[in-house]
Amino acid sequence: MNTTTRLSVVMSAALMSLGVAGSAPAQQDGADRHCQQLATAAGAGSKTWHAYLSTSGLTPVNARDRIGRGPWQNFKGEVIAQNVDDLHSDNNKLTSQTALTERGTIVAGVGYTPNYHDVLTGSQMDGRAWPPNVNLTCNNWTSSNTFGSAMLGHVDRRGLTDNMYARSWNATHMSRACSQDDLRATGGGGLFYCFAAQ
Repeated sequence: MNTTTRLSVVMSAALMSLGVAGSAPAQQDGADRHCQQLATAAGAGSKTWHAYLSTSGLTPVNARDRIGRGPWQNFKGEVIAQNVDDLHSDNNKLTSQTALTERGTIVAGVGYTPNYHDVLTGSQMDGRAWPPNVNLTCNNWTSSNTFGSAMLGHVDRRGLTDNMYARSWNATHMSRACSQDDLRATGGGGLFYCFAAQ
């Protein structure tokens, strides 16, 4: 099976730029474009790629509604989840060994130095946006300073404790703030998930 047909979920291996001013849809479009570019470089550009990012406010966008119906496979062709409900259940197959970058590499998680296992999502565990009065999307992905924070998941599903939050791939804890230094301080690098929506 070639990469074009099997690659349907990847980690964005590049830093997400949070400093560009604009509306939330524009920021998501920029993240989608980045996902598409990564997929094209990996030979899977014939699919439509979307970033797994929620936004909040008067017209919230749920990350789970942006990524298609599934099933999704990683770089190696391993099925990660059959559908959206499976992805947001304990049955999904996202682990440090299966949540691979677009090049098929493992993201440095717990046990690596430095650790980059934090992934931007802005989502609750069910993949839905937070209420409008809660800023867990770095001001809808427009802030790159100390204003606000982002909800993060753990790509390796491991943390300092062994509980449901530490094992969450999409809603583990908040970042300190929104700058690259703040993201690195908690074990991140501005990574986000990319899913083939079609």
